Amino acid sequence: MTRIKLRRIALATMIFATGAAYADDPTNPGAVLRDCSSCPELVVIPPGSFKMGADRIEPMKGGEMRPQGPVRDVTIPKPIAVGRYAVTNAEYAAFVAATNRPAQSCRAWAGEDEASGFNWRNPQEGYLARDDEPVVCVYWNDAAAYAAWLRAETGKPYRLLSEAEWEYAANGGSAATWPWGEDADDICEYGNVLDQDGVNNPRILKGATTTKPTMAAGCSDGHAGVAPVGQYKPNGFGLYDLVGNVWEWVQDCSLKYYPASPVDGTAVEVDGPCEKRAIRGGSWRSRLVRQRPTFRGRDPEPTSYHLFGFRVGRDLE
Repeated sequence: MTRIKLRRIALATMIFATGAAYADDPTNPGAVLRDCSSCPELVVIPPGSFKMGADRIEPMKGGEMRPQGPVRDVTIPKPIAVGRYAVTNAEYAAFVAATNRPAQSCRAWAGEDEASGFNWRNPQEGYLARDDEPVVCVYWNDAAAYAAWLRAETGKPYRLLSEAEWEYAANGGSAATWPWGEDADDICEYGNVLDQDGVNNPRILKGATTTKPTMAAGCSDGHAGVAPVGQYKPNGFGLYDLVGNVWEWVQDCSLKYYPASPVDGTAVEVDGPCEKRAIRGGSWRSRLVRQRPTFRGRDPEPTSYHLFGFRVGRDLE
């Protein structure tokens, strides 16, 4: 079944490396935008319609069954600007310096158990975060506050992506199971996932009972832990790391099954407190089946973990 019906728009072919010029027309798909020196780079992606979700149910720890559907038709009605990368430590540090936002205590993987007391500057034992790595150890509220700060600083409508926008962006215009095609073994060219580098690192699987070497990709991506942003191939929209590296908070209040509406790309919200927020994309130690763009992570807002980050988007004026 075709999973996407996308208006064919030629994407810009320029490679926007550090110091490259930005697009003169900020509404053209493929245009790369940056609204301030400490702001994330954004890529404009085109409107289109796609089949969101999959007819799959994934077993989770504790016996929970995690549905990825029901499949529904969703239309993204107009171009939007999406973070080219996940928000980095350097970008988040500018926000912290301007707002004095405290660092939240963070949980980190330590075998089958977890250790606590870490934070976004020191996300796991013996490791200091690099400026060019995605920020982790942030609550959903931290991500939302960062987007609000960018709105105030730039006057531009920054926000978290909706779950529908995230999945559409992650597909990159592809109609295949994966953004690059049907071969899962190509994943190491496009993302930092649990792979052969990871399973050969004793810290990754030490003490694990639910994560096994057989759950890893059969390839090697060159990183046994977190990678700097932009190390792998971009998808068809020119976006990086939507598969793997770190999970990404999005706006939606996550319900167990997708509701019948909205189907216009806006976020699912509820009256009253939200039990769990959506988080998407897999990570460097997530098993292969959870790297699919259709897989749905869902966690309480006050969850801070060394695999959880985010990226931002903004509407175009």
